[in-house]
Amino acid sequence: MVEHFHQGYLVNFLVLGLLFLTAVSVEARVRHHKWEVKYEYKSPDCFKKLSVSINGKTPGPTIVAQQGDTIVVEVKNSLLTENLAIHWHGIRQIGTPWADGTEGITQCPVVPGDTFVYKFVVDRPGTYLYHAHYGMQRQAGLQGMIKVLVPDGVVEPFSYDYDKNILLTDWYHKSTYEQATGLASLPFVWVGEPQSLLIHGKGRFNCSTPGTDVTLCNATNPQCSPYSMIVIPGKTYRLRIGSLTALSALSFEIEGHNMTVVEADGHYVEPFEVQKLFLYSGETYSVLIKADQDPSRNYWASTKIVSRNSATPNGLGIISYYPNHPRRNPPTVPPAGPHWNDVAPRVAQSVAIKSHKDFIHAPPKTSDRVIVMLNTQNRINGFVRWSVNNVSFNMPHTPYLIALKHNLLHTFEQTPPPDNYNHENYDIFSVQKNVNATTSNSIYRLKFNTTVDIILQNANTMNPNNSETHPWHLHGHDFWVMGYGNGKFNLSIDPKNYNLVNPIMKNTIPVHPYGWTALRFRADNPGVWAFHCHIESHFFMGMGVVFEEGIDKVGKLPTSIMGCGDSKRFHRP
Repeated sequence: MVEHFHQGYLVNFLVLGLLFLTAVSVEARVRHHKWEVKYEYKSPDCFKKLSVSINGKTPGPTIVAQQGDTIVVEVKNSLLTENLAIHWHGIRQIGTPWADGTEGITQCPVVPGDTFVYKFVVDRPGTYLYHAHYGMQRQAGLQGMIKVLVPDGVVEPFSYDYDKNILLTDWYHKSTYEQATGLASLPFVWVGEPQSLLIHGKGRFNCSTPGTDVTLCNATNPQCSPYSMIVIPGKTYRLRIGSLTALSALSFEIEGHNMTVVEADGHYVEPFEVQKLFLYSGETYSVLIKADQDPSRNYWASTKIVSRNSATPNGLGIISYYPNHPRRNPPTVPPAGPHWNDVAPRVAQSVAIKSHKDFIHAPPKTSDRVIVMLNTQNRINGFVRWSVNNVSFNMPHTPYLIALKHNLLHTFEQTPPPDNYNHENYDIFSVQKNVNATTSNSIYRLKFNTTVDIILQNANTMNPNNSETHPWHLHGHDFWVMGYGNGKFNLSIDPKNYNLVNPIMKNTIPVHPYGWTALRFRADNPGVWAFHCHIESHFFMGMGVVFEEGIDKVGKLPTSIMGCGDSKRFHRP
C-alpha cells in the first residue's frame, strides 16, 4: 500500500514538474549577481564595530527572481583573514547539492582572495534567506533575503498592492572570534544576550549604557536612524518577514494593525490573523496588513525577545502613513510585547499553521524510519556542548559530499549515530548527568526515496527548571509538520494524532520548551544535508546532524568545492 502511494505520489510529482517546466521554461532567466564580501566598520545600532558586508551593505542585497530562474552569484572573499561559505536557506538545491553552501558538509570554504561561483535554480515561489555558513560568521552580518515571484499569469491565493521585505536580526558588539573562543574554552564563557535587535539592519543601542566606549557610540549617526516603511492609506501590503537571529526567538507586531499570515517558508498557509507574529531563527512568513488606521499619525513596529529572560531592549521601527514625515515618532508608547515566558501563544501559533486548502501536498501516510532526537546540554571532557541522543556533532576536515562521492570514508567516523535514546528511563524535566555523552562526526545514512520521521524531543538543560526553544532547520528539503506535543513523546500513542490532512510544509521549525515536534520528509534529494539548531552558538557547540541520501545519484562534483582535507588531491586551481 505504502509502495503504491509513493509511486503514485512520484508520478504526480513528475507530471506536475513537466507541466511546470512547460509553463515557465519560456520565461526562465539567468540572473547574475557579483558580490564582494568584506569587513567594514558599521554602526547599525549606533555602536561602531566590524561587520561583514556584501557590496558595502549589511544586510546584503535582496535577491529577486521568478520561479524557475537560475541564480548565479559570483562571490569574491575579501575578508582578508577569514574563510567564507554562503548557504541559500530554503532553496532545495535539487541537482546541485554542491551549491548548498555549507562548509564541511557540501564544500570546502572559500579562502581569502578567492572567488567562488554559486549556481542554482529557484524552483518554488516564496520567501527565503541566505547567510554565512562558516563558523559563527552569520552573526557578523553576512545575511539577506531571497524573494521568488510566481511566473507571469499565475495568481496567488491572496491579493495585495505592495510587496516589502523585513529581515529581523539580533546584534552583538563582541566579535564572533571572541564569542567562539569563549564557547570552546575552559572555563566556559557564554555569549550572553545580544546588545540590540535590528529591524532590517537598523536598531538603537543606548550609548549611555555603563561601560560603553563613548568614542564608538554615536546616537546621531544616520546609520542607526530607525527603520521606516512608508504606507499609503487604504492600501494592502505583503510583508515578507524573515528572522536570522543568532540566538533570539522573537515576537513582531505593528501597533494598531492585525496581520494575516498567508505564507510560511515558501508554502501558502490557510490564512489566520495575529496581532503578534512569533518567529524563530531561519523562519520566513508573509503577512498581509491593511493601512486602515488614522492616517494623520505614524505607528510603531516592534520586535521583542521571547523564550529567554533577556534585558535586550525591544527593536523599534516606524510604519509611516503618507504624507507624514517617515521619521516622525508615533505619539504613543511603543508596544511592550508579550511576556518572555508565556509559551501558550507561541505553541498556539505553531499549531495554527496549516496548508492552504487549495495547495495541500498530502504527506505519505506512514514512514519507513523513525529517528527520535533528544536535545540535551552536556558537559564533555569539561566542555559545555549541545547534543542529540548524547552525541555532540563535530565537523570533519573533508566535506562529507566529497568524502562520500570519492570513497574517502576514513575521513569521518563510520559508526552511525543512534536513532533513539533511553526514553523509558530518561527524565526530560530535570537536570541529567548524561555521563555517556560523546562527540562524533558520524552521519545518518538514509535509504533513497524512503519516508523518514524525525521527532525532536526537548528536555531540561544543565540549569534547573530550564528548557530552551530550539529552531531546527533542514537543508535540501521541506518537511511536513506532523504535530506538536508537551512532555515526552509516546511512540505508540502520539503518531495516531498526526495531521495527515493538511500539514504545512516548512524547512525550519521550533521545538518548544519541554515539548516535542514531529516532522516527516522524503529522502528524495541526492546529496548530503545538514539538519541543525539554527541558533548560531548551539550549532557551533554540536547541536546538529547530517543526512546522506542517494549519493550514487549525485553527478560529477565541481573541483571548485575541493581543496581542503583529503580533497586537496582533486583540486584544480
